Amino acid sequence: MPRTRTVLLVAMVAAIAGASASLFFEPRVAQRLAGTAAGQRLLDAALKAKADPPPAGVIVGERGRIVPAMRVRDLDGRAVALPAAWAGRTTLVNVWATWCAPCLKEMPELQAFAHEQASNGTQVVGIALDDDTAVRAFLQAHAIGYPSLVDTPGPADAGVRLGNPAGVLPYSVLVAPDGRLLKTRIGPFNDAADIAAWAATN
Repeated sequence: MPRTRTVLLVAMVAAIAGASASLFFEPRVAQRLAGTAAGQRLLDAALKAKADPPPAGVIVGERGRIVPAMRVRDLDGRAVALPAAWAGRTTLVNVWATWCAPCLKEMPELQAFAHEQASNGTQVVGIALDDDTAVRAFLQAHAIGYPSLVDTPGPADAGVRLGNPAGVLPYSVLVAPDGRLLKTRIGPFNDAADIAAWAATN
């Protein structure tokens, strides 16, 4: 009997992972799956299994390890060294683009969370895989005040280096004050309470 249960469990996990890899199955099922830690791990494993290997020399971030060193631009074109720029404070990094509807939908909630955390809590940083001009216009039009960086989308972009080789957006990570990648989130948050709950549990 235990062996039968194990076989069934493995079959279920394989079926869920296979379905999640495409992200085109029934939206409510996808949302429930993405809303759990176990579901996120399945999504992560399935997407990584289907992703193209990164270019030589590009390190893909992994949970529990220090985020790979990289440089991205701020909106003034200055290079920002990561994760060094986040040292000493827990940071929620949200990777997005102006053409990504779910990204745009969650940004007011990220702004509300950032405002609630103020200067002492978790800092929120956006990294847009997009054109600088489009990003600047969107942020101004929607009063998004947390820091925003920009990177050129591609097989070695900041999202890949933060553990997302499949390039699914939106994608968020929680980075510890010492630069370790604590957890990842594939897909959008539901609201500010969802963000706070996710950021509070490592």
